Amino acid sequence: MVVQRLPPRSGRPRPHRLRRQRSLPDQGPLERALRMRDEFRRSQLAIAALFGFLGFQYSTWAARIPMLKSSLDLSNAQVGLLLLATGIGAAIAFPIVTFLMRRLGSRRLALVACVGLTLVLLGLAVVPNQPVALAVMLIDGVLVACLNVAMNAQGTALEVKYERNTMAKLHAAFSGGIFTAALIASAVTAATTNLLTHFTLGAAILAALATFASRSLLPTDLPTTEKAKGKLTIPSRTIAWLAVAMVFVTVVEGAMNDWSALYLKEIIGAPPAVLPLGIAVVSATMLLTRLFADSRRAAWGDRQVVLAGATIAGTALSAALLISGLIPTLIGFACVGLGMAAATPCLYAAAAKQGPNALTLVATMGTLGLLAGPPAIGALTNATTLLYGMAAVALSALLVTACTTQITWTPTRTPEPAPTD
Repeated sequence: MVVQRLPPRSGRPRPHRLRRQRSLPDQGPLERALRMRDEFRRSQLAIAALFGFLGFQYSTWAARIPMLKSSLDLSNAQVGLLLLATGIGAAIAFPIVTFLMRRLGSRRLALVACVGLTLVLLGLAVVPNQPVALAVMLIDGVLVACLNVAMNAQGTALEVKYERNTMAKLHAAFSGGIFTAALIASAVTAATTNLLTHFTLGAAILAALATFASRSLLPTDLPTTEKAKGKLTIPSRTIAWLAVAMVFVTVVEGAMNDWSALYLKEIIGAPPAVLPLGIAVVSATMLLTRLFADSRRAAWGDRQVVLAGATIAGTALSAALLISGLIPTLIGFACVGLGMAAATPCLYAAAAKQGPNALTLVATMGTLGLLAGPPAIGALTNATTLLYGMAAVALSALLVTACTTQITWTPTRTPEPAPTD
């Protein structure tokens, strides 16, 4: 008997061949580019969640300072001491963060700090007296320094790995976290004055952000030399100038947030409804500028971005103080947000390229300037007037320009490309 073979079906591959074809990875250049873009996006969003976490945690408890003052029966001086405790915590954190960065790496340190800061927020809701509150705020300052270093190390490692600028966008997430927490605080305060309810809700949001971030953080940090891994050494000239510049940058940011509304009230004589516009114009221009600053970093270089921005901020604010008037003042405030927005991301990126110890020092000084700068401006204001306090803020911005000229800058990365469908 003759068995006749049937011809294969035309146009349709056999099932086993189809399965084999599907199992083979596609290594074409377009597919590799798309895969790398997706990996970059996942890590970018995870690191942005850390930045949003820090801004949200800070703004949540800062928005309820009046309630903390009332519940603990604190005077204005005691409230100032409470705020200063976070700056002291940041100042003493340098050796701690340096040790933990070497032992844990930025990924694990960031997650540990997130857990600690969530517990700090819950602890603030139930502190029984001022001494306990001071201890909690001291711990908060240490943990803020830990997360600040870890998340900026992650951001710089992301730029180096994928050769794309993204630090400004990551810092925009920090500004977004502050803004979101302020809105939630306003809504919760309208519904209840109970701190535990508010801070429990805040802790739940923080836990969600930390969980999201943990899935796609970079597993490794920037490669470091043996010298960078060893004992602490005297900072180089570049690192020292980076640290000083960061102090002045964060003094400007913190002082504008804390004193702009009071300046509009006492010096300009603005009506109560206009007072929030001081913070609003600074934060809005800073957020928007950070969203688009990475392309400017690639086109001009970090040095020129910081030089131009600090010069604009210091000059515009000085002119606003001299001219006076509501509109010139608001324009000057907006220029501060515009000019200083990219300075912090650029300085962090430059410090990270100098090694983990340099990043730790610069981040610690930045945290110190942000938390201790406003009380220093307040002390100057008490001795003179708020006009001189704001003049010190303008001078700080111009001193950033002077420091920038002394820093040796490394080339920036290519800008992050726009997503394609």
